[in-house]
Amino acid sequence: MKNTQNTPHNQFDKKAEAWSARFSEPVSELVKRYTASVDFDKRLALVDIQGSLAHAKMLAAVKVITAQDLADIERGMAQIQSEIQAETFTWLLDLEDVHLNIEKRLVELVGDAGKRLHTGRSRNDQVATDIRLWLRNEIDQLGDLLKALRRALATVALQQADTILPGFTHMQVAQPVTFGHHLLAYAEMFGRDASRLEDCRKRVNLLPLGAAALAGTSFPIDRPMVASLLGFDDVCQNSLDAVSDRDFAIEFCSACALIMTHISRLSEELIIWMSPRVGFIDLPDRFCTGSSIMPQKKNPDVPELARGKTGRVNGNLVGLLTLMKGQPLAYNKDNQEDKEGLFDTADTVRDTLTIFADMIAGIQVKPAAMRAAALQGFATATDLADYLVKRGVAFRDAHEAVAHAVRECEKKSCDLADLTVAELRVFHASIGDDVHQVLTLEGSVAARDHIGGTAPARVRQAAEKILAQTHVIQPL
Repeated sequence: MKNTQNTPHNQFDKKAEAWSARFSEPVSELVKRYTASVDFDKRLALVDIQGSLAHAKMLAAVKVITAQDLADIERGMAQIQSEIQAETFTWLLDLEDVHLNIEKRLVELVGDAGKRLHTGRSRNDQVATDIRLWLRNEIDQLGDLLKALRRALATVALQQADTILPGFTHMQVAQPVTFGHHLLAYAEMFGRDASRLEDCRKRVNLLPLGAAALAGTSFPIDRPMVASLLGFDDVCQNSLDAVSDRDFAIEFCSACALIMTHISRLSEELIIWMSPRVGFIDLPDRFCTGSSIMPQKKNPDVPELARGKTGRVNGNLVGLLTLMKGQPLAYNKDNQEDKEGLFDTADTVRDTLTIFADMIAGIQVKPAAMRAAALQGFATATDLADYLVKRGVAFRDAHEAVAHAVRECEKKSCDLADLTVAELRVFHASIGDDVHQVLTLEGSVAARDHIGGTAPARVRQAAEKILAQTHVIQPL
């Protein structure tokens, strides 16, 4: 075939767009800047090359391009990949996006073979494939980071399985729990997050390539071959849906919003716990900052900022939902706006999880302050009620008797455990000499000896189970 690389109407002339022959005037500079995506979608470059190489191998296998074309394309793409990784690749705004930039450079390097690469595909199915390839990798990374965070939580929980602090409802002291048990609640949350991402990955891992612009292609393509080459589980089953679907991106952002919600809840507690008025923990200095005016300050900036970044991730989710809500089939230019929010969400969650795993591992626990707080607010009142029920008292009657005992303690400014057996028996005759065994903090937590309970033995079991689940096998 004649090389038309230098002909006047070459679609990859430096200042020409891929559709320039259709128009009588060039796109204005403002419109170029307004519509271009190369500044942010160039991060898809390596997966774009990966997808293009699989597409080229398939075209050669079905005899649409020659073996020499494939060899030239592979040679050119290898050089382009090297240039991108070395940061010597020249990105041109005139070429609008990552796809046309790479294709132009490929044509410069290998001539007509580069022009044949786009046979049987469109940028519509090409970009949809690129995003799925990129997102699949991001999900795998986040899965590993969630595992690391859960491992950090379980490690500290195992160390603090016996450390007692007050459990709260309505931010009021409720019952004693252990710090290890409290941390494992977050390990459970992040475990669900990992499961959601794993499930989301199944819907991400479907191949759009072959849908072309919207209707498929008349060339004898082999979509399952491309899917196999790229590690996709299957192909998208409808060409219209394949190019216009962004459900998978919305689902990913939704899963990430939940991750950040859990991060934000944990952040709130870290901030409260670190306050000198509470003093349950301290965070390593590398996660905190001081004040420009108050020399005594140690501010928990990382948890505060993570709490704030949760709103950012939530906003990206709402942005994607709003982007898609009014779009008719099939592809529309609106979809270009899917990437920045998606990229930002992945970046934010990745950085947050990385930092939090390190921060939790370095947390400094202050057991004395936790214990002192647990002794406030009559945390063992429920234990006293349970004690009476086990002695045959109806629960509502037991509840009433203990409520009177609590009121008496408030008058005397003492705890239930400070009352003598005789004083306690005033509130119910069933109270025996062994009552103080259930009024201790240790007795209270030890009594919750069942799956999911706060008994130290159960906390250790749960922590060890998570450590086993998150064990990282080191390569030989």
